[in-house]
Amino acid sequence: MPTEFPMPPVQKNTDGALRRVGVELEMNGLTLDQLARLAADFLGCQVEQTSRYERTLVGDDAGDWVVEFDFRLLKKLGREERRKHDLGDELMNSAEDALKWVSEGLVPMELVSPPLPLDRLGQVNDLIAHLRRAGAKGTGDRITNAFGMQFNPEVPDSEADTITAYLKAFLCLYDWIKTRADINIARRLTGYVDPFPKDYVRKVIDTDYWPPMNQLIDDYLRDNPTRNRALDMLPLFKHIDEKRVLARADDQLIKERPTFHYRLPDCLIDQAGWGLHVAWNDWLQVEHLAYDRQRLQACCEAYGEYWDQGIGGRLLDNWEHRVSRDWLCEIK
Repeated sequence: MPTEFPMPPVQKNTDGALRRVGVELEMNGLTLDQLARLAADFLGCQVEQTSRYERTLVGDDAGDWVVEFDFRLLKKLGREERRKHDLGDELMNSAEDALKWVSEGLVPMELVSPPLPLDRLGQVNDLIAHLRRAGAKGTGDRITNAFGMQFNPEVPDSEADTITAYLKAFLCLYDWIKTRADINIARRLTGYVDPFPKDYVRKVIDTDYWPPMNQLIDDYLRDNPTRNRALDMLPLFKHIDEKRVLARADDQLIKERPTFHYRLPDCLIDQAGWGLHVAWNDWLQVEHLAYDRQRLQACCEAYGEYWDQGIGGRLLDNWEHRVSRDWLCEIK
């Protein structure tokens, strides 16, 4: 039986269905075909070759899984048809082979799930253990492995107050979450998970900040017109108002979907005992704080007072410790 996972306080979406979550795991240590076959056998799927560097796992009721070499240029080259004995195509093949050789060991393989019902997270954890036993390697294997684990929890609803509550909760808990995540130096240097600007944090945690959707999106885009945040809101905001988002953040990699995009955790798949549950339990603190509006308002007020102390006061008053002491709940 798959490992049972604790659930958020709001488990269903507005349609009455169990909320879903997509999971993305970056790793190496296996070939593309090895990873695809291991995952497909575990999930009861079939492998289809999409291109030279992409495989699709079909047969899951939730949708297709994807296994790919996480390098846009190489994937683009891998989709091109080439002819034998054509000088131009042979030169392109040589360039592609050289690019692949340079990239191996630096660019990860990525396993991407379809949106899975919350009650299947335990199965993902068991799949992680299965891949670890087969030799999958993560961030901790070498200093150049800037590999992450991302997950995309479906929002309970798309109301402005709900989304604002999640943003407030995440910003209030961020110092604690960041320390818990203990991000690899290589990933920190890439800027993929940069912190939110201080002025934006101060704006959002104000207890009177409950804007309408247009203002919520505009405020976010003004200070964060980038995917490089630990909690990337652009896919959700694009789902809600695509035109507004693309006017300020025209990035082809922004995939619209009704989810939060949590990008902070490392992928430590080769470490015994590591799994999705580590970051998931931290994320559930955000879920619980966002759900309890009275506690959320009190936490925002306390965090605002912490910032009002000035740098001298903050040096003597560790907000992360206060979060651990005052603002966490028991996860069951």
